[in-house]
Amino acid sequence: MSIENEQKELHDKIMKLTTEYYELVHKKKEFVPGTTKVAYSGRVFDDEELRYGVDSVLQYWLTAGPYAFEFELTMRKYFASRDCLIVNSGSSANLVMISTLCSPNVRDHLKPGDEVITPAVTFPTTLTPIVQNGLVPVFVDCKPGEYNIDVTEIEAAISEKTRCIFMPHTVGIPDNMDVIMDVAKRHKLWVLEDGCDALGATWGGKLCGTFGDMSSISFYPAHHITMGEGGMVVINSAKVKKTALSIRDWGRDCWCDPGKSNTCNQRFDWQLGDLPYGYDHKYIYSNLGYNLKVTDIQAALGCAQFKKLPAFIEARRNNADFYLKNLKQFEEHMILPQIHEKANPSWFGFPITLKDHVDRLKFIQWLEDVNIETRLVFGGNILKQPGFQHIPRRVHKELTGTDTIMNQTLFIGVYPGLTKPMLEFVIERMDQFFKTQM
Repeated sequence: MSIENEQKELHDKIMKLTTEYYELVHKKKEFVPGTTKVAYSGRVFDDEELRYGVDSVLQYWLTAGPYAFEFELTMRKYFASRDCLIVNSGSSANLVMISTLCSPNVRDHLKPGDEVITPAVTFPTTLTPIVQNGLVPVFVDCKPGEYNIDVTEIEAAISEKTRCIFMPHTVGIPDNMDVIMDVAKRHKLWVLEDGCDALGATWGGKLCGTFGDMSSISFYPAHHITMGEGGMVVINSAKVKKTALSIRDWGRDCWCDPGKSNTCNQRFDWQLGDLPYGYDHKYIYSNLGYNLKVTDIQAALGCAQFKKLPAFIEARRNNADFYLKNLKQFEEHMILPQIHEKANPSWFGFPITLKDHVDRLKFIQWLEDVNIETRLVFGGNILKQPGFQHIPRRVHKELTGTDTIMNQTLFIGVYPGLTKPMLEFVIERMDQFFKTQM
């Protein structure tokens, strides 16, 4: 038997054992109300992810390699974008986007003191890159039931210093991109989408993440598909593509793939900055950058997960539809999500804003006592968070809706691992609360 055949036979045996291991260790367990956790999110996978991961380990690329290139290409086709850069988290994707717009190598780049319009209900690492790069966030209110930036206030929030709009599609509900893009075009503003919660969501039939100059995605286990840790920058503008790649890859000027040394065919023919002529292009740095890449093992998991994405999105929508229908009986006690006719969410979670007469902490504890997980809508009013109380900022009007979301909102899970008995148990438990605890 040849070495190649022997290698293939051994590889096939390992893959078969991996499937057997999955069946033995990861079999789904029966749901026991009150005992089994009704998680707010979680990993949904089968033996295919394990086999992809094992195959990557056997190849032993370690850093970004064949699976990373395949995953980037797959996502680029999915978004029909100019490029997709895989990074080590959605937070890093946000950092790359803001840092890219601040690079002198980008035409009309942002400068310290420039303003970025953003909602006051946000995730910390959507805001942090703005502050770290010396920009000034301009906070706009959010409405309970909508949870995204109040688009009716964006134009009024613009000043002569405003250069960018950066908004998340909170819990997978699309922002009103008609208004945002119209305002951005008329005022010549950059647009960044934080799409970490919203993979697969659409506005007017167009994918969220394809409207702005760039968008971020997260592949953390709580999100739509996962590679453990991981994220992506979706690039729609040709003006930023090269710079975003550079900032992800140490800030270097070279664009060689790993393992290659002279893609430009003039590795020792460059003269940039004050470096001597012929300085090795692989060690020329034209941006303030980072190393934000992933391992090929992570990318392998992403390739397997992507195959399940349509089914995952459908399951999330079905679970959210179940809640929209079955929670209407409690509308005297809560505000349900209000979805624009042009929006088709790809739900990260299902948000509920309790009315003032309902004690949120008591309601949450009632659910958590029987293992129904809840989460708050991220940072609430981010300016009330201890780490953000003293940042430079401008606040547009009162943040009354934001404070209501901070004080009265929570979300429950809709992820594909939930079963109908689990969803029905959540409804039953809420019904008991409103009948016995009010």
